[in-house]
Amino acid sequence: MMRLPKFSYLVPREISDAVRMMGDAGPEGQFVAGGTDLYPNMKRRQQTPRTVISVARLKELRRVEGDGAGGLRIGAGVSLTELCEHTVVNRDYPFLAQAARTISTPILRNMGTIGGNLLLDTRCNYYDQNYEWRKGINFCMKKDGEVCWVAPGSSKCWAVQSADLVPLMVAVGAKVKLASTLGERVVDAAGLYNNDGIAYLHKRPDELLTEIQLPPVNGWRATYKKLRRRGAFDFPVLGVAARLDVGGDGAVTRAKLVLGGIAPAPIEVREAEAALVGGPLDEERMQAAAEACYLKARPLDNTDFVMNWRKQMARPYVLRALQELKAGMRDEG
Repeated sequence: MMRLPKFSYLVPREISDAVRMMGDAGPEGQFVAGGTDLYPNMKRRQQTPRTVISVARLKELRRVEGDGAGGLRIGAGVSLTELCEHTVVNRDYPFLAQAARTISTPILRNMGTIGGNLLLDTRCNYYDQNYEWRKGINFCMKKDGEVCWVAPGSSKCWAVQSADLVPLMVAVGAKVKLASTLGERVVDAAGLYNNDGIAYLHKRPDELLTEIQLPPVNGWRATYKKLRRRGAFDFPVLGVAARLDVGGDGAVTRAKLVLGGIAPAPIEVREAEAALVGGPLDEERMQAAAEACYLKARPLDNTDFVMNWRKQMARPYVLRALQELKAGMRDEG
């Protein structure tokens, strides 16, 4: 049985208390909400904080305010189950509830939070093993070693960004608010992620993610498609998030296509976006966008399924996302 290492457990009452505690704890401190990622990592000795600061009871992080007309503000501590069931989310941002339902299992969605999903640790078949297994291969670059076993000649860690909500938040242009003892700052979701399996966040360790801000829904629509082995529980080995803005004449005026589950950061495929903009969402443009995503997708052999097959699946999954958006446009028309 894998057991947690010893650590101090602190429960702040307010955000200001939480960031102060983290400032006191320094590099050996760690925030936790649902713990569905951190605690298993601690059992495998991937992360070994000496101080764990629980933000699960902070009421400031459990609020959902606003609507599609003016934009939605979601506290980072809102559970995935609450996202799935929230009336305003389902009415104005149904793609978010849809994506949240694909994450893990009902029990874990009761515990896991939107903030935790956006900050999920990168994953890899060589890294996500117990301590003894990793020690047997002499560890890896991401933790305690010097070699990336996925690409031994690489100076970079290739652990994969496997959070379902990440590509979606990047695609829709969400922003996130971060708090620390130095104050607050708001950054674009796209700017939060770094294409490196170790330093995968443009975020200081002492910063607490407090809020996710969704833009007003001014006629645009979005969706998310996920490839995994089982219909429940599994992490994505390919995620496709799509957002389209369509003018009154039916022409696409703006497009965002973001791939997840294949690299250390979400990948925005600008060539696919360019193929869609400037005309109607017809078969030719959708096929061109799917082909551009296929060319951009370069998964490595560090998750489930054969990597070449995962690359091939970029085409049909992009097409499914775009066809769903087109069907929604037709229904509204």
